[in-house]
Amino acid sequence: MIHLLRNIRRQQIDTGRVRKYLFYALGEIILVVIGILIALEVNNRNDAHQTRAKELVYLQKLKADLENSNQKMDQFILKQKQYVTAAQEIIDHIEGKPILDWQVFNEQCISIYDWRRFYLDNYTFQDLIYSGNLNLISNDTIKTLLLQLDGLYQQYKAKEEHFRFDSETIIFTPSYNLLDLHPTFKKHIGQDVVLSEDMYRDYFRDKRTKNGFLMAIIEFSTMNGMLNQMKTLTETMLGCIDRELAR
Repeated sequence: MIHLLRNIRRQQIDTGRVRKYLFYALGEIILVVIGILIALEVNNRNDAHQTRAKELVYLQKLKADLENSNQKMDQFILKQKQYVTAAQEIIDHIEGKPILDWQVFNEQCISIYDWRRFYLDNYTFQDLIYSGNLNLISNDTIKTLLLQLDGLYQQYKAKEEHFRFDSETIIFTPSYNLLDLHPTFKKHIGQDVVLSEDMYRDYFRDKRTKNGFLMAIIEFSTMNGMLNQMKTLTETMLGCIDRELAR
């Protein structure tokens, strides 16, 4: 019986049937593998296309945020230069320079009392961070610049907070204690109020007053330097984003 089966198998092999079957089966396997590979490639391309589409949306939003921030930085740099000029003028008057225009002097003081904080338009960056989508940005240079800009912004906010504390101590406190602020406010809103040197005599004599405005010069100049660094990063990043959007 075994001998008979061996003969049959040998005959089939001799006639090439098994060999033909094996070739056929191998061909089917190869076709299936090719089909799977094609499907995977199509799927990968679709995923890559969707990822790129999301990236482009983020890049457009980043560009809008950065352009808005760049304009705001220009405005703040100009404004803080005006604060520095005003503080220097006030120090000159404290040191004896006559005040010829009390309206101008009053506005110089109020401009520093009423200084404003800077806020970066970083909504898209925050979205990328908190959603875990930062890796959607494929350009490593853009990612690095984003993180550097955020680091500088955090340093700037810390400097603002430092100035807020100092200004409350050596600018606001002397004015609250030594000045009647009501006439200065009336003058500020356009009412016909006469301001005089007598009103400011004790205020000018307090060393905290001069030191406070000197500190304002230093702090606003430092903050402007930081804003200029942020502007440089922002403009570099805008160039990178434009090139990325164009490719």
